[in-house]
Amino acid sequence: MRILLGITGGIAAYKAAGLIRGLSELGHDVTVVPTENALKFIGKPTLESLSGHAIETDMYQDVAQVRHVELGQQADLILIAPATASFIARFAAGIADDLMLNAILASKAPVIVCPAMHTEMWQNQATIANVETLKSRGVLVIDPAVGRLTGTDSGVGRLPEPEYIVQ
Repeated sequence: MRILLGITGGIAAYKAAGLIRGLSELGHDVTVVPTENALKFIGKPTLESLSGHAIETDMYQDVAQVRHVELGQQADLILIAPATASFIARFAAGIADDLMLNAILASKAPVIVCPAMHTEMWQNQATIANVETLKSRGVLVIDPAVGRLTGTDSGVGRLPEPEYIVQ
């Protein structure tokens, strides 16, 4: 299966390495499209070496190839992990302001979103409404886990472990 893995800019982006490895070990071809903010938490060399593909984030690179459409059309499945509150809001509103969101909107593949954010953000009415919007459109949303968050806080909002998501 050709999986498009979107990574957004939260601390849980480091767990994407385990996702890529787990999916690849099952024989899936994983193409990674991180946001620019995701690359502040996990580097291109790590993502490229684990996926075996060059990492792209720029909508305007290789414009003649219409890369954003090609990425979306080639995907058999789209997995977004971690998905920040900002990403969820933009996706729910249909805002395609980066390579990843453009690829998602250009695809007919099923989409799985794995939110990861602080408890108050997950429980905010705006996030709840945005998640419900995505679910109503057929997007599978895997609820966040409960556990240690950034800093000393704990609660709901933690990205589930890669092994759970891969299953």
